[in-house]
Amino acid sequence: MKVEQGLQAVMEAGMPDRAIQSDEVPWVPQGENVWFKPLRFDLSSGRWINVLKVVGGGKVNRHRHSGGQVLGYCLEGSWHYLEREWVARPGTLVYEPPGDIHTLVVDEEAGEMTTLFVLEGVIQYLDDEDNLLYQDDVFSKLERYLDYCREQGIEARDLCF
Repeated sequence: MKVEQGLQAVMEAGMPDRAIQSDEVPWVPQGENVWFKPLRFDLSSGRWINVLKVVGGGKVNRHRHSGGQVLGYCLEGSWHYLEREWVARPGTLVYEPPGDIHTLVVDEEAGEMTTLFVLEGVIQYLDDEDNLLYQDDVFSKLERYLDYCREQGIEARDLCF
């Protein structure tokens, strides 16, 4: 009975379920040979969900996750961190603890990868001496998505829920 009461409370709080069709959301350029497809921005928790696509020879520069964990699930292709021994392939779940520093790379011969990421907090992009170059969070990723949609004349989906 308590579970049913809890579900009823959620329903009364006005939190409806949502279904986002990823093919209705554009790939937003993030860097050379790197794009992201946002699926959710939770502005109250600082969490965002996106699919990352990297074409062979592309990389996400050296960075540190601050303020939260990261979960990744490889959907297609393969990738790895320069600082690690393992390789993510389809079906690989990756956990990154807060504070972890790494460089995501897709080797030239690997082709293209797509990975679903659930991110929290801030991504701090670093140089080789650990100096902060720039950073991203849920707000900057949302702004990049909205700016791209405006520039391309695309109607932005409401992904803030």
